[in-house]
Amino acid sequence: MSPDLTPESPGRGLPPVVPSVTAELVEALSPRLRKRLDAGVAKLAARPAVRDGDTVRIAVDDDTDLELHAPGGMVTNADAIRCGCLLAPDCLHRAAAASAAPVADDATEPTETKKSTEPTEVTEPTEPTQETQKEIQEEEKEAETAGPEERAAARAVFAAAAAVLEAGTDGAGAVLQAELLRAAHTARLAGLPRASAAAVSVVTGVRAARSADPAYRLADLADALGGALGVAHRLPHATGPDLAGLRGTARQPYRPDGSLRLYGLFSEPVLTATGYAGAVTWTADAEGRLYTVSDVAPGGPGRATGAADRAVRIGDTSLTHRELARAGLAVSGATVSPTGRLGAGAGVRAVRASGAAWRGEPLDRLWAVPVADQVARALGGGHDLLFLDVTLMGTVREATGDCLLADCAGVPLRLATAHDAPALPYRDNLRLLATAGGRRLRVVARLTPGPRPRALLLATEHPSDPAARVDLGLDRLQHADLPAAKTPAAAPAPVVDEAPLHLLRRRVHQVVSGGRRVLAFPGSAAGDGARLRRVGLGTAGDLLDELHAAAADRARDAFGRLLPSDSGRFAGAWLAAAVYTGEVERTLCAQAWGVSAVPA
Repeated sequence: MSPDLTPESPGRGLPPVVPSVTAELVEALSPRLRKRLDAGVAKLAARPAVRDGDTVRIAVDDDTDLELHAPGGMVTNADAIRCGCLLAPDCLHRAAAASAAPVADDATEPTETKKSTEPTEVTEPTEPTQETQKEIQEEEKEAETAGPEERAAARAVFAAAAAVLEAGTDGAGAVLQAELLRAAHTARLAGLPRASAAAVSVVTGVRAARSADPAYRLADLADALGGALGVAHRLPHATGPDLAGLRGTARQPYRPDGSLRLYGLFSEPVLTATGYAGAVTWTADAEGRLYTVSDVAPGGPGRATGAADRAVRIGDTSLTHRELARAGLAVSGATVSPTGRLGAGAGVRAVRASGAAWRGEPLDRLWAVPVADQVARALGGGHDLLFLDVTLMGTVREATGDCLLADCAGVPLRLATAHDAPALPYRDNLRLLATAGGRRLRVVARLTPGPRPRALLLATEHPSDPAARVDLGLDRLQHADLPAAKTPAAAPAPVVDEAPLHLLRRRVHQVVSGGRRVLAFPGSAAGDGARLRRVGLGTAGDLLDELHAAAADRARDAFGRLLPSDSGRFAGAWLAAAVYTGEVERTLCAQAWGVSAVPA
């Protein structure tokens, strides 16, 4: 093998493929080949891939090679996937390769049409005043409705997502995934990037579930399905600002923000199921506003761990992400997105500056904000980072593994790992921190909404050196770093008497995994709806009963044959249950953290 050829492990190394390419190749298959597509994907995923520049080669067998040409890191057209078998180009191998590869960010896909979302300018016979113009624009925004193309695209996304929901992850093979990717492509062309991104997220989650990806979480896929169905359901009836929000934006606009003096907080690795990896470094200014510098591109675990030692892509600075997390940055001509991401345009200048300790000014003010106010901000749509002072109390066992139990201003808090990938040290660091019972630390975590206070641990003070910090996804703690525990490890947390909302949540998640059939069996309800009503959750009981009824609703024709199921009714019942569960859990989360009023 020549030195420039890089072998990849089986199932790894395939470049991302834009949704329209996968949909096109699967649609071109004959019905016979479509039935064999899932087996072809599994076989191809087990074959090693070899990267040679922009080309990835897979040896399908001793006589057949498959090539994926990915200039710029992704496959953007069907002709870029070539196969040497006798049935090419209408062979199974090309469609299997596209179905096995990560889904590319469709925002970079060449756009054929783009629907404007700006309000139409109204021309008056006389020159209107500024107030009149503002009133006209507001009236136009309020009166604006979705166009025919947008409504059709939304219906396509809803139908494709409903089909995936009905089949569940076990039955949602490559064909159903391709239908959803086609719907995502149609939505993007219709000017609906939010619906398109939601559909792609569902496909990514389904693939992670079917490939037993260790980073897969059933709750995340349920949220993705709820997001796709929710946007597609609401968009045809939305008007005004609500419609603009449901349409979304393909790319975040960057606005000028002058000169900034930033102080590094921490860095976290990024490793997604879509085939992207890298690092994000969080910084703050003197007023406590947060800004991020990111380096995320197609790649795997190696890039996630190595990106921290790459120079940040802003100005001429030579700081790496790991160094920026502990130093500072002076930026002139800064551009910032609505989410706080710093742009790296040609006019941006940045130089290294001194950093600040977490317990010193100005970063100390982040921890001075009351915990309840931080949680309210996160639940209200702001950033979800929490800056907490906690006392470690040992570990508590959960279904997904052990997590840290800590006291946070009198609130019993569970701190879990942010990512379970073996290449990232989150899990190992958490195990070591569990031995430091009684130690008081300042930490940064990400809120996880739920009926109990829970967050994902991202960074912490060094257990034996408060002036140092540990990025738990990048740095590895050693036993020598940990002082002797002040108190023995705490016993498992006592069981909390809480509303049995899990009866509804469990059914919502079961459908995502097993599809309609898991709720269609006679007697599967087992009185859960009545139990929910007995404890005062009447709406939850009604939603659960309707979900079971919709799952079992299969009419027969005059000959006793089953008629096609009403996927729309079943998807609507599931969506109602999922939305209700999310809102109630959001309310319970606010109450658990002591938030006086749930943010709208």
